[in-house]
Amino acid sequence: MKEISAELITQTVASLCIKANLELPPDVKDALHEAYEKETFASAKETLALLEKNLELASQKQIPVCQDTGAACVFAQVGQDVHITGDFEKAINDGVAKGYTEGYLRKSIASDPIRRGNTGNNTPAFITTHLVPGENITLTVLPKGFGSENMSRVAMLKPSDGIEGVKNFVMETVKLAGPNPCPPVVLGIGIGGTFDKVTALAKQALIRPLGQRNKDEYYAALEEELLEAINKTGIGPQGFGGRTTCLGLAIEILPTHVAGLPVAVNVSCHVTRRATAVL
Repeated sequence: MKEISAELITQTVASLCIKANLELPPDVKDALHEAYEKETFASAKETLALLEKNLELASQKQIPVCQDTGAACVFAQVGQDVHITGDFEKAINDGVAKGYTEGYLRKSIASDPIRRGNTGNNTPAFITTHLVPGENITLTVLPKGFGSENMSRVAMLKPSDGIEGVKNFVMETVKLAGPNPCPPVVLGIGIGGTFDKVTALAKQALIRPLGQRNKDEYYAALEEELLEAINKTGIGPQGFGGRTTCLGLAIEILPTHVAGLPVAVNVSCHVTRRATAVL
């Protein structure tokens, strides 16, 4: 049985927090550049050029891509043949505190949802853990800004609403969001499960690299259809119009109750940040 120390987990999470905030993953950067290359509307093309320049400067100067360095969403795939020496969740939270403090990243977590205050170190992390076969731990840090998070929505549709109801809800969510989530956006879409599981699915969908389609051909085709329809809305980069409103989207599904059709859309901005390490 493989042993992984809490200390290693802490150091890894700290590094991932910093890395994710300073540089976008290659698939997101490539999607932004592709949007720039195919854009014909002058204002939109200029806006996309500015977004790319921002990414370049952030990398060169080692400063955050966005001033909102997000809530630290941490996804952990824990191998069943791993023994963790120490407190797993404490190790993750210690890593977030270390990364956000030593990386001079903005601390944005309110200590109480109503009475507010600030925890001072961007903890607690919002942790999703899955047990998987094997003897490794895969950690992904997704710093989630709230300008886009606030545009996310969930609906408990009726089965009779069907696929058209799902499409309409996704499109309505994008149109209601408009320029608020700093488009071009990335969308994570969950379908099925229960009220709580469908929103978790939508968040998890944001981890999938842009352009990587659902393994089920039916949902892969739906992803393509929705992406095309969203980009025809004309909202465009930062809401100034143009050909690209959405850089990419992913759909994740679960079985659900015969009486329901849950749908959730987790909206993310063009600064869709994530970093992964395998221990």
